[in-house]
Amino acid sequence: MREPHATEPTADFVMEEPQAVLEGIYIEAYLSSKGYTLQSVQELPEAETKQLMAEASAYASTRLAEVEMRAHLVKDIHGSAPPL
Repeated sequence: MREPHATEPTADFVMEEPQAVLEGIYIEAYLSSKGYTLQSVQELPEAETKQLMAEASAYASTRLAEVEMRAHLVKDIHGSAPPL
C-alpha cells in the first residue's frame, strides 16, 4: 500500500484533525504565493527556511482564526437548535 501524499490526507486523519489538514493547505498556499513548495523550502539555507515557515505558519493561523470566527457567527445567527 502506498503512503498518502502530503496533500492527500487519509480519511482517519481528516476526521480526527480537520484543522490540521486545513492548516497544511494554507501553509502550502502561502509558500506557493512566494514561489516555493514544501520540498523546495527544505533546500534553502536553514535561516531562510525557518523564516518562510514562520511566515507561513502565521498566515495559516490567521486564516484558521477567520474560519473559526465565521463558524461561530453562523452558529450565532442560526442558533444552536436544529431546524424543525
